[in-house]
Amino acid sequence: MQDQQFHKADSGASTTYPTQCSSLRKNGNVVIKNRPCKIVEMSTSKTGKHGHAKVHIVGIDIFTGKKYEDICPSTHNMDVPNTSRLDYQLVGLEDGYMSLLKDNGEQKEDLKLPINDLGKEIQSKFEAGELFSVTILSAMGEEAAVSIKVLAT
Repeated sequence: MQDQQFHKADSGASTTYPTQCSSLRKNGNVVIKNRPCKIVEMSTSKTGKHGHAKVHIVGIDIFTGKKYEDICPSTHNMDVPNTSRLDYQLVGLEDGYMSLLKDNGEQKEDLKLPINDLGKEIQSKFEAGELFSVTILSAMGEEAAVSIKVLAT
């Protein structure tokens, strides 16, 4: 019998975890139509003749800002994205990409400069020579800059 080899490219951690619909809260996160969303509105209907109260959830995509809605029985599970926020120091801008420095000295150069007001603010502060860190939000295999913090000199 031949030895089987298994190769895995990811960390083994899931990008989401299940949570009962009734325990979700406003300002929390949830996956709606396969997109990580922040819950901005929730309402629960009364139990119907089939015995389930329904939860109506309105969420805003945390990366694109697009609005999504879903209705789920309160006893069913919904996926919640595993999100992380990390601060990186901006050390360079080239061809629309940010060159970021992690705390351990590693460089990260695969993130695009946002095409919004935050991106314009990052560009102008960098050109002015200011020292600041960029907060990167990660969820479900996507990353985006969400805020900046001026570093004390």
